[in-house]
Amino acid sequence: MFEKNMRIAYLLDFYEDLLDPHIGNVMRAYYDDDLSLSEIASGEGISRQGVRHLIKKGEEALEFFESNLALAKRHEELTDAAEALIKLSDSLDKSNRTDDAAELRRIAEVITKGNQDVPKSN
Repeated sequence: MFEKNMRIAYLLDFYEDLLDPHIGNVMRAYYDDDLSLSEIASGEGISRQGVRHLIKKGEEALEFFESNLALAKRHEELTDAAEALIKLSDSLDKSNRTDDAAELRRIAEVITKGNQDVPKSN
């Protein structure tokens, strides 16, 4: 049986635009729309095996992109860092260091929004 790998669905969110549009459409139908290989084959006018081949080709491409660009890994690291900053800011709030806590929350917001233009504090 051809099992769905949710990691691939996650990588598809990051790298779909780098895929051939036909492969991207097939992969979206399979991972996001939860269509069967037969349903996709019927809609695309190709064989079920052809759909499976396109999905495997797309999965390999997505893994290649991630191994070279690591956008998904970096996103996870930034999300974890933002969560840690929020916890630290909550701790500082409780110890009446509200200015420091506010700065940490601001930094966490910048990280979660993906903003690279962080103004330096004095």
